[in-house]
Amino acid sequence: MTAHRIDARSLRAHYQDFLAPRPGRRILLTGHSHQAWPSVARDGLIESYDVAARDVDDKWAAVFAAQDELRAHLAARLGGAARDYAFGQNTHELLVRWLSALDLSKRPRIVTTDGEFHAAFRQLRRAAELPALDVVFVESEPAETLCERMAEVVDEQTAGVLISCVMFATSAIVPSLEVLIERAARVGASVLIDGYHAFDAVAFTVPDAAFFVGGGYKYAQWGEGACFLKVPAGCQLRPVLTGWFAGFSSLSDRRTRGEVAYESDGASRFAGSTFDPASFFRARAVARFFDDQGLTVDALRATSLAQTERIIDRARSIDGLALATPAAPERRGGFVSLSTPHASALVAKLRDEGVYADSRGALLRLGPAPYLEDDEIDAAMDVLRRAVTALAKA
Repeated sequence: MTAHRIDARSLRAHYQDFLAPRPGRRILLTGHSHQAWPSVARDGLIESYDVAARDVDDKWAAVFAAQDELRAHLAARLGGAARDYAFGQNTHELLVRWLSALDLSKRPRIVTTDGEFHAAFRQLRRAAELPALDVVFVESEPAETLCERMAEVVDEQTAGVLISCVMFATSAIVPSLEVLIERAARVGASVLIDGYHAFDAVAFTVPDAAFFVGGGYKYAQWGEGACFLKVPAGCQLRPVLTGWFAGFSSLSDRRTRGEVAYESDGASRFAGSTFDPASFFRARAVARFFDDQGLTVDALRATSLAQTERIIDRARSIDGLALATPAAPERRGGFVSLSTPHASALVAKLRDEGVYADSRGALLRLGPAPYLEDDEIDAAMDVLRRAVTALAKA
């Protein structure tokens, strides 16, 4: 059954703290970065305070219950079992735990792309400076052949492979992940998929053999501090960067000089240490809201495709802009990138007229969201047309 678009007008009532009229106009085309939060997010933050005030150091039972509910929510949307999900405050934290679990002394090669988000790209660029490591950066374009080209350089010296399933700069969906995963499995390499731009934007089931890292800052509207790592069932890796929650059940045991113990289930091996629990109460409140409002992945995807198609149609008529995002719906993620030498200047000009967007290099990124109305998109594209014209004449 084909999913129907979400009714933005009725949904907007839940986002008035972000969308209520202010001096001037504000059109949020930042759905690929920081979406507005529904008002229940505030309730979640207040709940975290109330729980701490009530239970003090005993609050952790309530915190872990909130996380367990989020795990079930993730499993319903991404596949696997709830116990397969570990949490972190950001994706970099989870990435480096994964890297530390790889046997890089025996298999010193890591294969990735030049199109990964900064959290991964910066870290791997720094790792590549170490003489003992061989970090291979495969060109991310064209995305259509990326997995096949990466598979060609994955060999018996490869410990890990890192790739996004939706590219953060262009919104291109990367096809044929199974080709890369199968090649990695044949040589015994671990695969980590960066799925931040897929979660709650593109229907995606995490392959059983792959790790998957993402978070709620963008399309899920969870806010900061609630990121996750899906770990293959039965994983026995032992991260070197390990927090005390990864051995929570053995905390009361007598300390020994023996091998450091980990939890028996794979995901808990990637747990960290003490964290701010407020983000998880907020995330749970929003996840419940999504379920209550019927904001399923299919409904969110249908809405996003209609909105991004509207942006693309109008952008095609603006001289000086080139579409960098795939036009085909099955190849397009949740936002639109437009190539222009004036990307950063356009961000400033749009903001002057109350339109919020961002840029990455020579790419202007426009990201709709389910609470955005069509007339807002049209108004924003009219502002963009005028701004492009003005810059061309300058």
